[in-house]
Amino acid sequence: MTDVEFDFLRAYLKTRSGLALSGEKRYLVESRLGPICRRFNLADLGALVTALKGGRDLAMERAVVEAMTTNETFFFRDRTPFDLFRDVLLPEAMARRAAQRRLRIWCAAASTGQEPYSLAMMLQDAAPRLSGWTVDIIGTDLSTEVLEKAKAGLYSHFEVQRGLPVQSLIKHFEQVGEQWRISASLRQMVDYRPLNLLQPFDSLGTFDIIYCRNVLIYFDAPTKGDVLARLSNSLAADGALLLGAAETVIGLTEKLVPNTKHRGLYNQAGAALAPQARPLPVLTPAAVAIAPAAAVAPAMRRVVGL
Repeated sequence: MTDVEFDFLRAYLKTRSGLALSGEKRYLVESRLGPICRRFNLADLGALVTALKGGRDLAMERAVVEAMTTNETFFFRDRTPFDLFRDVLLPEAMARRAAQRRLRIWCAAASTGQEPYSLAMMLQDAAPRLSGWTVDIIGTDLSTEVLEKAKAGLYSHFEVQRGLPVQSLIKHFEQVGEQWRISASLRQMVDYRPLNLLQPFDSLGTFDIIYCRNVLIYFDAPTKGDVLARLSNSLAADGALLLGAAETVIGLTEKLVPNTKHRGLYNQAGAALAPQARPLPVLTPAAVAIAPAAAVAPAMRRVVGL
């Protein structure tokens, strides 16, 4: 791959996905796009560049972007953001929305579904507190391929062993051959939609809680600022935004500010303090068995056509 071809691919990916590749990432381009060349019967990356410049194969263009933007994920990744959801964000949001009895949650980089399903499991385990509530979980991603896997809810032994407690595996999954499928009730709780964060997303509506973790690190500063400003527009005035451990809003937007108590949590600038709320209990394996999945399926539904 020549320098000219590499520079073209960097610019191409930046325009279509926001991905900002440094000059040291040549190896990553070669390793991820090599299989795309073989898939489309192209001799090398030079031939791929020529084909992309022609702009006549939408499937190829999509495959290139998805190959470069598909990143690692696993259940309850980094754990702290999920403990924060259970102990702080969910109880406080319920206190604020007690009259409406409806919550909206958005996982803006859902990938293969582990993050939204982790939240769905926590919601289902908290079923007694959520009786009569409607909880909408929207999961979006640039890649249609990973979203299809998320919708299927089918995971390998390796995938369920990464971060997923044994009691959650037993309660929420069934074994299908050598794989594990998440329960139908949990699959129905998440509405998956393809979405490019570089494009307008105001049609999704307003959310109480937004997870946008480990995405901004791949963008340059202007793109980060633009995405954060638009995330702020989609966040309720008293809502919560969670970013990855290496991400921040500082120096990028004045619309969001760091939460003074919890690292990685951000609120709207000037937002009022949340009302006090009782934390949800930490469920033991015995307690988990008390609230079967079927008991909460009607309350936490998938919402289509917002």
